[in-house]
Amino acid sequence: MRHHNANRKFGLKSNQRRALMRSLASNLINAGKITTTEPKAKEIRPYVEKLITTAKPGTVTARRLLTSRIGNPKSVKKLVEVIAPKYKTRAGGYTRITKLPARGGDGSAMATIEFV
Repeated sequence: MRHHNANRKFGLKSNQRRALMRSLASNLINAGKITTTEPKAKEIRPYVEKLITTAKPGTVTARRLLTSRIGNPKSVKKLVEVIAPKYKTRAGGYTRITKLPARGGDGSAMATIEFV
């Protein structure tokens, strides 16, 4: 039974899953919009929204915490200086997921995730 086990595993080990989340978050921050599978988009949404909430104060502590979570200093800089100030007055809901047609090769459900 999977009671209280809400995280998707994607057939990966925990360190590989962490690297996937960091990579997707970094790409979304840098590009502003990415296309990926629907389960990955749904899994990355709360991860990125928590990062934005952490980035709002813009303090040194926030930057250090974000660097430990994302691992890419360029992404952290863009998140704190460009993205977070846009959402200063917003209480949440910084991203939007739009469903796309299934991928042709394997029929996977696709989606686009972007900042609102």
